[in-house]
This record gives sequence, C-alpha cells and structure tokens, in this order.
Amino acid sequence: MLSLNYIVDFYCPAVSLVIERDGSQHYTEEGLEADQMRDEALAQLGLKVLRFDNGRIMRRIDDVVEAIYHYCLKESH
Repeated sequence: MLSLNYIVDFYCPAVSLVIERDGSQHYTEEGLEADQMRDEALAQLGLKVLRFDNGRIMRRIDDVVEAIYHYCLKESH
C-alpha cells in the first residue's frame, strides 16, 4: 500500500488512479499551485490524477463516468 501525505477524494489501486473533485477553491492562484504540486508528487508515486470540477460532475455526470471508464479500460490492457 502506498503512503501519501495527501488525502485524495478517490483512489483506485488497480489502475493507479486518483480522482479529484474540485470546488471553486481549486481555481484560485494558490489552489492551482497547490494542485500542481500535489499532482506532481502523486505522479512521482506512479499515480495518474483525473480532476473534475463540481459543476461538471453535477451537470454532466455521464461524461465524467465515461472519462473515468475509458481511462481504466486503457490502463487495464
């Protein structure tokens, strides 16, 4: 099991995937910088981060599920 210094929203070890649900605080200058540093740290552990903003999740959940599905399908082969 990986040890992270971060709490992620969702983690799927089968495909080394982290899924983050981003609220408005992620779109400030500080939020963007923090997310970039976090994504880079997770990438160094071999993890891919997919980010979806709350609005997209609420309005277009089917698109979000499809994006996750296609990523998992690609990585599992």
